[in-house]
Amino acid sequence: MKRHFFTFNSKTRLASALLILPQLAAAEDYYRKTKGYRVEPETDPPAYVRNLSKTQFEQFRDVEWLDVGLDFRTRYEYRENDLRRRTNPSTGATLNKYRNDPDNLWLLRTRAYVGVKDILDPLRFAVEFEDARSHNSIYEKTDADVNEFELIQGYGELYFANALGHNRPISIRAGRQSLELLDRRMIGNNQFRNTTNNFEGVRVRFGKKQNNWDLDTFAFQPVERTMNKFDQPDEDTWIYGAVLSLKQWSDYVTLQPYVLGRKVNGDPLNRVVANRKADMDIYAPGLRVYGLLWDSGFDFDADLNKQFGRSGALNNSALGQVQRQHDALAYSLELGYSFDHDWKPRASLYYGYGSGDKDANDSINNRFDAFYGFNQPWSRNDYFSWDNIHAPKTRLEFTPYKDVRVDMGYNAYWLQSESDAWNRANLRDRSGQSGSFLGHEFDIRLRHKLNPYVDWSLSYARFTPGDFTQSFNQTVSASAGPFTNEPSNFFYFEVSLNAFGDGKPKYQ
Repeated sequence: MKRHFFTFNSKTRLASALLILPQLAAAEDYYRKTKGYRVEPETDPPAYVRNLSKTQFEQFRDVEWLDVGLDFRTRYEYRENDLRRRTNPSTGATLNKYRNDPDNLWLLRTRAYVGVKDILDPLRFAVEFEDARSHNSIYEKTDADVNEFELIQGYGELYFANALGHNRPISIRAGRQSLELLDRRMIGNNQFRNTTNNFEGVRVRFGKKQNNWDLDTFAFQPVERTMNKFDQPDEDTWIYGAVLSLKQWSDYVTLQPYVLGRKVNGDPLNRVVANRKADMDIYAPGLRVYGLLWDSGFDFDADLNKQFGRSGALNNSALGQVQRQHDALAYSLELGYSFDHDWKPRASLYYGYGSGDKDANDSINNRFDAFYGFNQPWSRNDYFSWDNIHAPKTRLEFTPYKDVRVDMGYNAYWLQSESDAWNRANLRDRSGQSGSFLGHEFDIRLRHKLNPYVDWSLSYARFTPGDFTQSFNQTVSASAGPFTNEPSNFFYFEVSLNAFGDGKPKYQ
């Protein structure tokens, strides 16, 4: 953190310094990134965006009021024995059978961004487009991979730079926006996926992340992706909340008390299966804490969330729903250690817990609602989310050469409630007789910045089924089989191109 020192030769200078100290404190950058694995929120604007004055075009080095971005990413994926559940794109119904044939998939994604700031203050605005496509898959196309010619951000903003004091702004945004909060486990853009989570509504921020405190508040409707049509907000669903970030001691700890909520005005009487939904009204207060353990080399990132409210369940025997009390808990803890070595190695231990439903027939729903979270911190295969899970993990990250980063990890997974579902695979034994061990996963990833315009990466992950997963190759549930005892393999090779480089032009 930048520090300021003074020498005082008179009472006048001392008085002047005392007057300017609050302004200097406000100008300091208190923000510290977490060292937690893949839980640092996406930047605003997005990471591929550059200020035009910091691009390779020297003739624009004075154009500081315009942010631009043009990014293209292609990824080849090979998946074998993929356990993720599939959805019928025409009816919305879940398809139970796993993907038993290997898939060779090409994913293409192009994004473009333009943002105007400063020159028209307090008025600012930004637009961001995305074109996401997939090719060569033998399975149904889904909105996880395909979203053609789509506006993923388009908002106007009123930005009052010093509304709360020197360098302490108030920002009011309205329109379509992306959103990443906290450790991304509950609300994230999901940048790894080919398509992007986004929302429509209002976001009001008091202060900014560089200040020693800021308050981020919002009320949004999630945008429903439609592969070949213009996306529309889900007018029956609202997410809302507030995150207070306290960074006065951020060299050691950042505190983030928060409250989130999700409200769904359901339509349980709709005779069209794809349009039926149950009511929901969930409140989710929590506390996230991250930072460093003094100068010991240890770091930590912890998140605790308690949910309560009500959540309906559709009545499958007739039109309608059953109302249930919602009572769930989740927590996440990562402890890391960075070694003093040229390769900058960091080893970490992690444990994640999300409650599952204890009894499907009682009046209480205990399954934690992961909202719109980012699942990559849980599993490279994208098999798990923050619900009904025990997940211990160990990881190692290091940089053997300049601009080359390697990380690898071993993860194991158990159901928290044996009678509740493994949601991402759509597997459930209501009798609880199949055990709780879902399996274990090994993954390794290499990333390389080839030059200011090109990044590439490759990764391999192998998931080996446990007793619970293997039991579905038997006759536990006729509607869920047949399944597989074989491990699943996931390999990908990815290349990203940035038209404006890394924001470090040679002329500077």
